[in-house]
Amino acid sequence: MDRIPILKLGDFLLVTVQVDMHDRLAMNLQEDLTDKIVSAHARGVLIDISALDMVDSFIGRMLGNIASMSRILDAETVVVGMRPAVAITLVELGLSLPGVRTALNVERGMEMLRATISVYAAEYSEYHGDPF
Repeated sequence: MDRIPILKLGDFLLVTVQVDMHDRLAMNLQEDLTDKIVSAHARGVLIDISALDMVDSFIGRMLGNIASMSRILDAETVVVGMRPAVAITLVELGLSLPGVRTALNVERGMEMLRATISVYAAEYSEYHGDPF
């Protein structure tokens, strides 16, 4: 059975989609990723889709679902590497992908996750004291 590797980098998980996504693979990714968020206590998820030539409505919705599930599990999600043709297709399909934050590349996506996590940590310590 096909699986997309999920790498742990500190507090973050990195998912690099290197094959064309089909519905079953997207559902497996959703399951595997939510399990890994919990087991690794991840604070952020970065999904690199730069190798994808196309995204259909199902895959687009799955990306939105993954972001929503990650947020419920206290992890932020950033999708990086979206090609212009993929962005155009998503807009033409009417998919707004609520909760999905995007960045141009992995480096900018990691910066975005680090900034978000540090803001949350500051807010938490302001209301509950320093957790560390």
